[in-house]
Amino acid sequence: MRDPRLLAKPPVCRLGCLVLVRNQSGDVLLVDPDYMDGLILPGGAAKTNEPPQAAAARHLHAETGLNLRLTHVLAIDYTPADRHLERLNLVFDGGTVPDTTRLTVPAQKYSGLLGARFVPAHELPNHMAPSQAARAAEALANRTLPVLLHGQRTH
Repeated sequence: MRDPRLLAKPPVCRLGCLVLVRNQSGDVLLVDPDYMDGLILPGGAAKTNEPPQAAAARHLHAETGLNLRLTHVLAIDYTPADRHLERLNLVFDGGTVPDTTRLTVPAQKYSGLLGARFVPAHELPNHMAPSQAARAAEALANRTLPVLLHGQRTH
């Protein structure tokens, strides 16, 4: 049964879908957006009714050329509204890729990215905003949680 009161004015919250990818050396993949200072984990916002793991995989592929299957979450980060909308960011486990992996970053005019690179985990605070570095550090330190869709694992 649908309750029209629940659909009348849904809450406004952006769902950020990020991916933590490491290389065999343990370095973390970061992208360099031209619209903010510092590097960030690859990813972006989900579209309406888009499963978060699909959104994260879509953004990762568009930003780096990597095509990874995402089945587990490493961290959940809630950010209250400030100059932006209220946000819930999910950090997915992208696993480990070979050190020889080539990244394909689209031209800045299409992607808004200045580049992408692997950064040693201990150097993340030197390259990221404090909240971004803290999110990445938590994701690195935590065990994974399965991603569910209607109560079922997304394998």
